[in-house]
Amino acid sequence: MTSQTGVELEQSNPGPPPRTSEAQRARLLHPALYTTGSVLFALDLVCVMVAWSLVLWVAYPSYFPHLAPPFDLRSLTYPVTDLLLLYAMGLYRRDAILWTGRALSRVPLVVAMGTLVTVLLSVVSSWIEPSLFAHPGGRDETLGFGLAFISFTLCAFLARLVLDLLLQGHVLRRHLLVVGAGQRAWDLLHMLTKEGGSLSYDIAFLHHDGLGEIDARLAADPAGRILRSETFDVLQVAQLVGADQVVVAPDERRGMDLERLLACKTAGFPVVQYLSFVETEIRRVDLKRMELGWLLYSDGFQFGAIDRFLKRLFDLTASLLVLTLTAPVLLAAVVAIRWEGAGPVLYRQERVTLGGRHFQILKLRTMRVDAEAGGAVWAATKDDRITRVGAFLRRTRIDELPQLINVLRGDMSFVGPRPERPVFVAELARLIPLYNERHKVKAGVTGWAQINYPYGASVDDARSKLSYDLYYVKNFSILFDLVILLQTLRVVLWPSGVR
Repeated sequence: MTSQTGVELEQSNPGPPPRTSEAQRARLLHPALYTTGSVLFALDLVCVMVAWSLVLWVAYPSYFPHLAPPFDLRSLTYPVTDLLLLYAMGLYRRDAILWTGRALSRVPLVVAMGTLVTVLLSVVSSWIEPSLFAHPGGRDETLGFGLAFISFTLCAFLARLVLDLLLQGHVLRRHLLVVGAGQRAWDLLHMLTKEGGSLSYDIAFLHHDGLGEIDARLAADPAGRILRSETFDVLQVAQLVGADQVVVAPDERRGMDLERLLACKTAGFPVVQYLSFVETEIRRVDLKRMELGWLLYSDGFQFGAIDRFLKRLFDLTASLLVLTLTAPVLLAAVVAIRWEGAGPVLYRQERVTLGGRHFQILKLRTMRVDAEAGGAVWAATKDDRITRVGAFLRRTRIDELPQLINVLRGDMSFVGPRPERPVFVAELARLIPLYNERHKVKAGVTGWAQINYPYGASVDDARSKLSYDLYYVKNFSILFDLVILLQTLRVVLWPSGVR
């Protein structure tokens, strides 16, 4: 039997799966199983640590012979700060890796921010406990920071050059075998092309007559990636294409032989369901193909007492810290609003939070006083109701700062789904299944949808953002909150989709 690719597929009777070869075991541990962003982070980590060791050796020659205290914590804070800011500014995201020129233009700014933050931390910490930050001795303080800035910038350039060479050499190429060649398989191909965690995939589709019709778009694919097997020998096909992972995505599952899939799994090939693969690979929930059974039996939606306590502690600490640091900015914004014209400085509006409870959200007023004289409407691009000062406050997200008071009150959390107005919630819950599930946690000042999707002002936008909100609610953790908070810095400094 010959596949559409011309590869001969031998028919065989079901039998015990062959032993996994050493080559197969090596393939399962291949770095291509990780996302392209994580590989780039590993490259940055190696380069930065090597460069920082050289900087310490050149600028602080007495550091290496005396590793005992007093210990200069900058030996850790500087490279850690640099890597955190590279992550916070989104330089490991898919779009940054694809648009290399734009990412490289931001590298010097990010490294400079790391230098500034490290200097400030060093000064403040030396006031608190000088003995912990005793200088190890060196030629020049300025020389150390100057060398670090230059070397860290070069490290980022070098890491991205190496990554580009790895991608061109297909070293990081993922090999996937998708069971099924229908509409669901096409959706998966489309999402991986647009949003996949890796930039390079080799995808083969295994079709069997019992799995439904072949999608016309896949059938017309000039790459001819559809393989046919009358005996549905998944293991044999997985070995043939050298699959790193098998994704089960048929339109019709009643004609699927589960024993064949089990033989593939026991032979060492990871087998994963379509929805679980999308959730892990793209980091959102696919609402288009959502199955309540999968949502019910998969992990997630667990909020223990300790989790809630830590989240509340995090909310209080972060809100108080940010309010203290931004107090001068808030004062200047209040003066600017007052200077522009009459009207209240704060804008109060009813929103929905945990459990469907209503509360009054606080924001700096950015629209005319009579902006909604005709009733509630979605914000629009270049909305003429927004004042000149309001446009700046929205673009810089300064208008959102009073919501930290809502966080202190307990109405909101620092991280969570953005709160919507009750009239919009009622409409969206009627049109979009599972919409009210986003109210299983408190509404947030920032959230997973906010850092991954531009501002939305339609039902379709709300559906897309819900896919990210459900992923957050399903996978909530304090560490996840910290990740979102870090990447919010990118949205603030390089805003997109602000209205």
